[in-house]
Amino acid sequence: MALENGEKLEVGSCPIPKAKAELPSWVLVVLRLLALFATVSATLVMALNKQSITMVVALVGSTPITGTLTAKFQHTPAFVFFVTANAIASFHNLLMLVLGLVRKKFDFKGLELLATLTDMMMVALVSAAAAAASAMAELGKNGNSHAKWNKICDNFGSYCDHGAGALIASFLGVALLMSLTALSITTLYKNQAIQK
Repeated sequence: MALENGEKLEVGSCPIPKAKAELPSWVLVVLRLLALFATVSATLVMALNKQSITMVVALVGSTPITGTLTAKFQHTPAFVFFVTANAIASFHNLLMLVLGLVRKKFDFKGLELLATLTDMMMVALVSAAAAAASAMAELGKNGNSHAKWNKICDNFGSYCDHGAGALIASFLGVALLMSLTALSITTLYKNQAIQK
């Protein structure tokens, strides 16, 4: 109407709403819970992964001599690192969920920055552990003909299947932690832009 009467519209006369800086809190909580479930699953599946087989190791005449072989995650340092890293990430996710609840009662300054930094550390830790475990899993599945290392998954199929499931859960946890980190960085950036 002001334009119809020949009046000029001032630039500052219309209030511009500020952009909402934060995501809905339930999005971050759901991502954190999913990351927690993924890392706990990876930890438990690999930590409880064990298979024993009995096989013939020698023949004395016509009498077979058998031996029992057991595959456990403790036999491979990469799998021990995998279990430890996923357990640390699980504890971290649980701690961040609890701190998220406590933050509402007490005004902790810098909690978002701390959560973002520790999430980045967890991404690095869990991805390194999952990569190391994947390298050992590939060696167990295919062996190495150049080094004359035999594949073990032909004999320990259940052990290898459980290990593959733990790896999938761990890589899913890495993806969720990366998503949390990206969303946290975006939220911190938007909050800083609004404060300026």
